[in-house]
Amino acid sequence: MSKFKIGVLGCGMIAELGHLPAITQCPDLELYALYDLDWQRTLDLQKRFGARHAFPTEEAFWKAGFDAVVICTPAPLHREHVLAAADHGKHVLCEKPLAKSVADIEVMRDRMQTAGLLLATGLTYRFSHSAMEIRRLVREKAIGEVRALRLVYLWNLHGKWEWDDQGRMIPSKLRVGRMLEGGPMVDCGIHQIDLARWWLGSEVAWQHAIGIWVEDFEAPDHVCLHMGHCCGAHSMIEMSFSYNATSQEPRSHFQYELIGTDGVLRYNREEHSFELRNSHGTQYLHWHGEKNFVGMYYEFAKALATGTLGDMPSADDALMATKISEEATRQAIRDRARFSSDCHSTLQKSVPQPAELVNVPLEANEHPEAL
Repeated sequence: MSKFKIGVLGCGMIAELGHLPAITQCPDLELYALYDLDWQRTLDLQKRFGARHAFPTEEAFWKAGFDAVVICTPAPLHREHVLAAADHGKHVLCEKPLAKSVADIEVMRDRMQTAGLLLATGLTYRFSHSAMEIRRLVREKAIGEVRALRLVYLWNLHGKWEWDDQGRMIPSKLRVGRMLEGGPMVDCGIHQIDLARWWLGSEVAWQHAIGIWVEDFEAPDHVCLHMGHCCGAHSMIEMSFSYNATSQEPRSHFQYELIGTDGVLRYNREEHSFELRNSHGTQYLHWHGEKNFVGMYYEFAKALATGTLGDMPSADDALMATKISEEATRQAIRDRARFSSDCHSTLQKSVPQPAELVNVPLEANEHPEAL
């Protein structure tokens, strides 16, 4: 079988470190065409990764004879580039977030469906061998019925400061940009939201979020999101861009815990630990990193061959993760009391409960904020 020809649009850091090396490791794919606004960088990466063609203009790129395009441009350009792919008859694997709004994702999804083309999202955490093992164990009820998930990712987003060409310390442009685009839940939390839905095979029935402001952006830089699933399980997702952001020796914290009626699954990146503890004993499972670009491209090649996405995250998966993460961030902003001097972190509004509700049994209360 001939290889599927892949074009890569956008040759920034995520393409260089993730997508390009993974494509070259997939035997059913050929790295066929590259385009980036930075022509010299495009040529450098073409030579480094052995791409057959590099193009100086986007117009020339779209006319190349590849089968699918990988979109690694900045998120605000994703809608434009997915629609261009539909116009040129190209299947798409687009980096996350798929778009800046739910409305944009719906337009992109509908246009690609009308064109009879695949639209996949680069939610790479699904393809970690550890994440796939968690899914298998959940399905086999290795810890009984899953009742709670704790998905935590606290990090510094490469630090609060950088140095300009004159040696002055200035706010990190990467940090500012990603905070202005929505902050940690919108940028990184969509991975954890997707994993919770994928592992459980259950949609989110309600959600509630609390924001914590360590820095002075509109969006919170530390967010706790609670989600109730239709199956009865509860997910807590905690995301931070401010954890150790000013520390001379920063460290991060990345952990999954799934708590069931017969045990616990626990994964910790920093410890390189992955274990199952249940009534039969303890199993120390093989640990893998939380991302797997190569595994994602094997699945993408399979999707191109079969015409169905399989386990590739779809536009609808991206839509749900975006919807939930955006609403979590909006809710945190809405609930922030701007003029409180008592608490400088959450500044959470205190909403008095009507007296007649104070002693109402818990089961009589409605779910908060149904989606």
